Amino acid sequence: MVTSDRLVAPRSRVLFGMGRVDITSPVGIYHRLWGAARHDRATGVHRPLHCDVLVVGPVDAGCAPMVRAQLDLPGLVQAQHHQLALALSEAANVLPDQVVITYSHTHAGGWFAPDRVELPGGELIGSYLRDVGAKMGDACAQALASMQEVTIECASGRCSMAANRDYWDASLGAYVCGFNPATPADETLIVGRITDSGGRLVGTVVNYACHPTTLAWDNTLVSPDYLGALREEIERETRAPSIFLLGACGDLGPRHGFVGDPAVADQNGRQVAFAALSILTGLGPPDTEFRYAGPVISGATLGIWQYLPSSQERLREATRFSGGTYSIDLPLKDRPDAAALRDEIDRFEAEAAALDNRGEHVRARNSGAYAERA
Repeated sequence: MVTSDRLVAPRSRVLFGMGRVDITSPVGIYHRLWGAARHDRATGVHRPLHCDVLVVGPVDAGCAPMVRAQLDLPGLVQAQHHQLALALSEAANVLPDQVVITYSHTHAGGWFAPDRVELPGGELIGSYLRDVGAKMGDACAQALASMQEVTIECASGRCSMAANRDYWDASLGAYVCGFNPATPADETLIVGRITDSGGRLVGTVVNYACHPTTLAWDNTLVSPDYLGALREEIERETRAPSIFLLGACGDLGPRHGFVGDPAVADQNGRQVAFAALSILTGLGPPDTEFRYAGPVISGATLGIWQYLPSSQERLREATRFSGGTYSIDLPLKDRPDAAALRDEIDRFEAEAAALDNRGEHVRARNSGAYAERA
């Protein structure tokens, strides 16, 4: 809230608990999420994958809490997602409508759709997802056990790591998905600071819109992409957990991306982390307002601003707790029937194999990518 005589950070006073578990997928699991990739199985781990479970409820216990899980995965198909949501609702003893599961959308975490089970590494998918569900229950138990009253205050700034990714390739006569320096990007970075009743920092939340696509087809390692170094840097500085929530990033990707080098992903993560720490440093003391305190006569007449405790009215406003679930129906795109798609897959896979046998590996990669699209 901004008025002529005060500046108040957006804030909420809630009951809050958090739990974290390691959900790093095993080496050897099906990993290929890129049509241009030539591997199937993950060959190693760059950084661990995390699952953060947050439980947020009203201070007055007037309604059921909300449970949110954030997974370092690209996403799951609806049936898989639904099973995890049911398991989490049982663990938290809340209705499924009170559970939200979101994904970091890392493109280096593995790909676990049911149609990959028959491919190399796919035999590990079922047991891995069952393990993720059990670990989410453990994280939920941690979150419920750590519930306490907190204040969450937010501030926003900017970070230029993300860029518009709709580039017109004149020679191709079409748009490609790549860095477009001519179009401004949404660089908004939002940071939430979570403090306990004594003003001690217990966590941070970082919300940024940028596809985790630093690592691409040449990468064979399990990785959270830029999020790993982002969290590590913030947690090293604050000594408190940092939760990343991906923003609406449809047309946004890293300026420097689509590479196989994990060091570039770490560099991108540190860039966002340093910007987030700057925003965090600019927040005033918890539960205060930056207010005009009057003039002081000096060489010039100075206007003095001070951090002063928030009013009881403002604190009451910050304790309101509400929300809901909303469904939006969207039409499916028109697409060929299954038989036509199967014919395309067979044709392009045969073409890729023939090109590989002739040593034409770039053309073979392209044919393999067309098969993957189908």
